[in-house]
Amino acid sequence: MMQWAKIGASAAALAIAAAAQAEPPRLVRQGSATQISVQGKPMLLIAGELGNSSASSAAYMAPHWKRLKAMHLNTVLAPVSWELIEPEEGRFDFSSVDALIRDARANDLKLVILWFGAWKNSMSTYVPAWVKRDQGRFPRARLPNGQGVEILSAMAPATLEADQRAFAALMAHIKAVDDRQNTVLMTQVENEIGMLPVARDYGALADAAFKAPVPAELTTYLQQHRDALVPQMKRLWEEQGSRTSGTWSEVFGPGHAAEEIFTAWHYARFADALARAGKAVYPMPLYVNVALNRPGRLPGEYPSGGPLPHLIDIWKAGAPAIDFLAPDIYFPNFVDIVNIYKRPDNPLFVPEANNADHPQVPGNAFYAIGKLDAIGFGPFSIESIDEKPGALGEAYDLLEQLSPHILAAQGVGRMSAFRPKSLYDETLVQEPVTETIGNYRFTVAFADIQKPVATPDTGNAAGIIIQTGPEDYLIAGQGITVTFAPVGAGPSLAGIDSAWEGHFDAHGTWIAGRLLNGDQTYQGRHIQLPTGDFQIQKVRLYRYQ
Repeated sequence: MMQWAKIGASAAALAIAAAAQAEPPRLVRQGSATQISVQGKPMLLIAGELGNSSASSAAYMAPHWKRLKAMHLNTVLAPVSWELIEPEEGRFDFSSVDALIRDARANDLKLVILWFGAWKNSMSTYVPAWVKRDQGRFPRARLPNGQGVEILSAMAPATLEADQRAFAALMAHIKAVDDRQNTVLMTQVENEIGMLPVARDYGALADAAFKAPVPAELTTYLQQHRDALVPQMKRLWEEQGSRTSGTWSEVFGPGHAAEEIFTAWHYARFADALARAGKAVYPMPLYVNVALNRPGRLPGEYPSGGPLPHLIDIWKAGAPAIDFLAPDIYFPNFVDIVNIYKRPDNPLFVPEANNADHPQVPGNAFYAIGKLDAIGFGPFSIESIDEKPGALGEAYDLLEQLSPHILAAQGVGRMSAFRPKSLYDETLVQEPVTETIGNYRFTVAFADIQKPVATPDTGNAAGIIIQTGPEDYLIAGQGITVTFAPVGAGPSLAGIDSAWEGHFDAHGTWIAGRLLNGDQTYQGRHIQLPTGDFQIQKVRLYRYQ
């Protein structure tokens, strides 16, 4: 149980002092989509994540805030580290948190807090010195030969209790200073949890737990969700006879697979306990992010036990207090990965979508938000490009303009997005994509249909189509050509009634530019958004025979 007396008088007093409380941000459903509601209104998170150390210095961040706002961000993902907020046990210093909130508000930006607690990128380097130095109370995970690693053991009750106290104090402070403004929208619990360089902890507590029976909560979950399990997990469990009791090796087989599932379960239980402590104080949305595994690598060669694609079921069983699992994607096969994490029980949010200067990031933002109804999207080290944002700034400008229409269309079948699919080996799948939106079937090509030859920019193409009326659509992006055909009863051909280029102003009013026709629409036969020119076209179609 939490030792509330140790949370810290300052945070507790501030929480009590906040008599009138607004509703914290929360997740809501719209059709098949999940959105974040902020002060009663849905919000699309057009985001970017700061470098690991940037948020620790208000002076370092001072020149970046206005530039991030100018890039059309509305949300910044910012680390808050345990070592900064509790430099001495029981004495909390929230000055760094207050500076983040103050400066974000001053620039009309929201925050997602990244809690760098017991683990960050598997390691335990952001914990306070009093935790690092007391290895009796806060034991390290150990290798098979008994050597310790710079990773705190998830099996140690004292580690969980100390992390809970610090995390609950942070949530209490955010509630006290921000429950009316809702500057802080969500919090990430830990960062890229995973065991290295082996599949599991070999300390005494871990060894004993590994030889003990698999908890009934996990085997019950597997039974109840058998038909919906991730194929790899389902196959592994069934190959061992779908056992409902036994040790980890008996239920999941000998070797690395059982060891990694064991690791995942205990990390998930730790994160769940942390989340419950935080939500008891301030019930904002909480998520866990994941460092993905490279094909062909063994657990421990990648961070073992995180909420990886093949371990999603273990995390869903072990951490029900976590609202969703979020992939950090630095691999080329973005489309394949995000489709794994978009599930009925897991809304999509991409907190680290490659580095901010990667040329495919703008297209990935369009795809995640427009195709998979993502809550938000944020590439890493966003401040590193805020002086020269390039294509990302242009793409974010369009997403900012389109946000009301995107939010209205999410989950109700009136929107989709398109980009060429890249495989893990960077092979580009550039064939046109066809999808029905409303009363028309759209075919999106990622090259000039008159000269369908791939160029170095083909992989960066991106488009989003939003239905705003029976025959009215917004088509936005760059590097795509769109053709269309009617669906259902009626005339079998489709034409362009009108196609206007333009933009939405700060009040959401459409400001028309040119009325496009002739060469710009191939004499009324297609809509083209040229490569390298992010734009919006407001299109009305009609049917004829």
